[in-house]
Amino acid sequence: MNKHQKIAQCFSPAAFIHDSEENYQAIDRLIIEQEIGGLTFFHSRHSAAANFEKRAESLDTEDTFEKLIGLINRYQALSRIPLLISIDGEYGLAMRIEKTPQYPFAITLGALKKDPEKWVEEVGYRMGMDMKRSGIHLNLAPCADVNTNPNNPVIGYRSFGDDPEKVAKLSFAAYTGMKKAGIGAFLKHFPGHGDTAVDSHLGLPILEKTKAELEAEELFPFQYGIDRGVEMIMVGHLAVPALTGGKDIPASISRALITDLLKEEMGFQGLVISDALNMKAVANMYPEPGELEWQAFHAGNDILCFSDHVKDGIEKISQKASDEHVEVVFQKIMDLKKRLGLLDFEPIEVPIFDWESHSQLQKELAENYVSVISGEIKSAELQTLAREGKLGFQEFFTQNPSRFSQDIKLEFSPIEQAEKVIITVFVASHKPLNQFGMDQEVLDEIKALAKSKPCILVHFGNPLALMHLRNLEDFEAVVCAYQGFEETQEVMAKTLQGL
Repeated sequence: MNKHQKIAQCFSPAAFIHDSEENYQAIDRLIIEQEIGGLTFFHSRHSAAANFEKRAESLDTEDTFEKLIGLINRYQALSRIPLLISIDGEYGLAMRIEKTPQYPFAITLGALKKDPEKWVEEVGYRMGMDMKRSGIHLNLAPCADVNTNPNNPVIGYRSFGDDPEKVAKLSFAAYTGMKKAGIGAFLKHFPGHGDTAVDSHLGLPILEKTKAELEAEELFPFQYGIDRGVEMIMVGHLAVPALTGGKDIPASISRALITDLLKEEMGFQGLVISDALNMKAVANMYPEPGELEWQAFHAGNDILCFSDHVKDGIEKISQKASDEHVEVVFQKIMDLKKRLGLLDFEPIEVPIFDWESHSQLQKELAENYVSVISGEIKSAELQTLAREGKLGFQEFFTQNPSRFSQDIKLEFSPIEQAEKVIITVFVASHKPLNQFGMDQEVLDEIKALAKSKPCILVHFGNPLALMHLRNLEDFEAVVCAYQGFEETQEVMAKTLQGL
């Protein structure tokens, strides 16, 4: 293979499942003419990374999964060397593809009370198996970010928590589970995106901390993983001046950070992948097509994700990179392809998921993470009030009556007659934009109700959204369910009934 062909193996541009035939053919040409090494699949252009906070919460598009399998087979048939197929599926295929198994968010798994590492590894294994059966080789997950900023617009629910040691152990457990399933996984977003206030899809976050502070928090989970043999890390688009000689340069294109710190000082020997190169934090820095790709490669990235300028990038890297550097990176990618069994690719059939097993796992996880975070649940008292016609019930932010209201075996009375009220809040969005999608008028109504009589708050969704209910002491008790899954609602109903 010539130098151009070897460099092309570094490129993993975006492929959209729901797209035009013209755009599918453009990918065909990239595979045939440029001989790219991989593809990173997204649901649609509307939901791609650059539009992260603006996209619809759910896009009702039929047959996404079947289309994905068809495209993987189509593109693999065109490639001389089988493609590395990647997806960003932090909570499973369902993050990008409808009607596929969804697993709990990282923040939910961070709330597991018993054997958390064992359970997180099992979740990683299950989602990894879903992907392997679907022809996907790399999951661009898990997050090893320590989410110490509750107003972080982009990490939040994607992090295992705000404690570096917990994040280190659980992100490594998730990574281990995916590796056990036979796919590649990445700790991300090095050097740590958890204490930022800017979304790197939209702008450049700058983390003003000393190196010592970074080592104690942001860098800790990555060093933990490196010391235990983690083979892949994704570098984020955030500036950390303390690590780059005082410059506000994105980590993803910083040689001081990737080569000097990550590889040499921290001892990482594996593959480095860039975060999506179309993200606004870096995309507008180099107007000349191909220059950003060169900067990312020169900094030490081995795989270039979501490049919008593949041909120009290959050309620019070919002109500027040494033959030795290209050869080292090429061998790392080919070794990965061999290790993951790509070179024996056969067309794949649409897999059938074991939904019963998945539901059982969800139930077992919910029994482990559903938590009374303040106050106390007095189940016997609730049953007495219900018999006497003095227990009220009110749901907020639900379109239809929830499974929870069916599962709880208590008789409810009108709020006006009630001495005590169970309030359920189904958080509208897992992202913090616009108060997690919760209308202020409704939030004020919940707060007023809590002040008027004893209330138990049952919170389905991102626990970070609780900040918008202000004083939790206004509630007699607060129970956090973290997710709105049917299985979680069933477990929550039993919790209130003391079952």
